[in-house]
Amino acid sequence: MKCLRALCLRFSVPIASLTVVAGGNLCATTETNLLAYHIYMGNTHAHTALTWSHGDQFEKGKGAADGESKNMKLVIAPDGVQSAPKGKVVRTDWQKHQGPPAKHYALAKANGYDFYVTSDHSQEVAFSPASPTNAAWAATKREAVEATDSNFVALAGYEHSENNGPGGTGHLNVINSSEYLNAMRKGVDLPTLYKWLKTVKPNGAGPVVAVFNHPGPRQYADWGNCDPEIMDIITMFELINSNTSLHAGAFVIALDKGWKVSPVCGNDNHGFWGISNHTSRTGVLATDRTKVAILEAMKNRRTYASLDRNLQCRYSVNGAIMGSTLDKTNAFQFEIMISDPDSNEPKDKITRIEIVKDGGAVVETFKPSPAYNVTWKPLILDATNRYFFVRVWNAGGADAAKAKPADPVAWLAPVWTGR
Repeated sequence: MKCLRALCLRFSVPIASLTVVAGGNLCATTETNLLAYHIYMGNTHAHTALTWSHGDQFEKGKGAADGESKNMKLVIAPDGVQSAPKGKVVRTDWQKHQGPPAKHYALAKANGYDFYVTSDHSQEVAFSPASPTNAAWAATKREAVEATDSNFVALAGYEHSENNGPGGTGHLNVINSSEYLNAMRKGVDLPTLYKWLKTVKPNGAGPVVAVFNHPGPRQYADWGNCDPEIMDIITMFELINSNTSLHAGAFVIALDKGWKVSPVCGNDNHGFWGISNHTSRTGVLATDRTKVAILEAMKNRRTYASLDRNLQCRYSVNGAIMGSTLDKTNAFQFEIMISDPDSNEPKDKITRIEIVKDGGAVVETFKPSPAYNVTWKPLILDATNRYFFVRVWNAGGADAAKAKPADPVAWLAPVWTGR
């Protein structure tokens, strides 16, 4: 991958507010040097009523299956088609809790999302047989187009839920593909998916991109089958899932195994509730709020995962934007800028920033006087590491109900050193 040089960021905050810098110096050249990208916040993982085998459309609790109970297993037919457990009970008012992609997009737009990905399970009854002309698949793609405007980008995808191997297990979101695979069909293992991803056509404009979903530390055949071509498609890693579930340890393992992935947040909602109640977001650094620009940002790993719905994060190293692969060097000049627009919320003040490298080792820590806008420009000398990434803390531990101030609030895309 070529090194990206002289790239920059566009901020939604005025330059006059970007003055908290390590050492107390004013950042007089920030706006001049960093003026190419906007930050957009969204969700990369959501299930609609087309994932009918389980979700908020069903009653929950003892004796009423929701498809996730340990005692009530999903039914998988010999051809890999998935349906609900026997005995499940549909809510009488289920349409208040779950609905089609169009309804998800409309609610996401109303709740301030810049983009929203629907990713129903491909093995569901509605998607059988797997075909580019399948009615449910065609509707998903059509409703995404209809929901997209200058203020909101709707993206159609599917979740490839590989649960039975033999070439490893693990779930992935495939976004903007023209076709899909049934992950539970016999013979469709992870190597099959990876080979298919290299040839599948995009759904109209923009690239096909993919995300490792809620990864365990040794999933995906212990992070095997990693080659440059597939790494150019699977570019993201769901570090935050369902608003509070964190996969930070697995993220470091994936990076150490050689995968070049950037962190994202997938709310993994199986209904409407999460759209308005989940506060975690994926941030992308894109040139515009369009389908192509958002997808290009994902492909080029300009993403971050945040437990705060509007935390603004960006950084560069040696003039290359986060997500880049650098020219080989032993000196790394960082320019890190973090801001939160909620200046009436003391809990949103930035309190700590860390730079992390191979193996999860902390390279350097910066603890500014708590502030809503913080800039840090350290120089790191290192002759052996393969990557860096940045973590951020705030005073209140983010908006999520179970968030803790001791934990990071955001994880930013790595940069790779070219070694």
